Amino acid sequence: MTLAYFVNVFLMLALVAGMAVGTLWLVRRFQPGLATGARERSVKVVDAVTMGALGARLVVVEFEGRRLLVGVTRTGMNLIAEAGADSEFQQYIDDGVPLAGGPRGAARR
Repeated sequence: MTLAYFVNVFLMLALVAGMAVGTLWLVRRFQPGLATGARERSVKVVDAVTMGALGARLVVVEFEGRRLLVGVTRTGMNLIAEAGADSEFQQYIDDGVPLAGGPRGAARR
């Protein structure tokens, strides 16, 4: 095997790698939702907390100046609370409402 063969293989490898990088750049550039620009979104996930082994989560979502506390499970979503954008849902944490099956007993609503 000669030096010309290795140079040829190296150039072809560089060409294929460059085409792969270029293709990925084009896909990212022209696919909506994949761009990482500073685009303003109407819905923002502020925080999310996993609540158990089955994938249930509490999610704080900001939408049109409001913050929504949403319970998300595999079977659906439920609105738990709603507050203004400056609220941290502290009133729901401090009011002492026990959770069902939690250490304080079953919730009664």
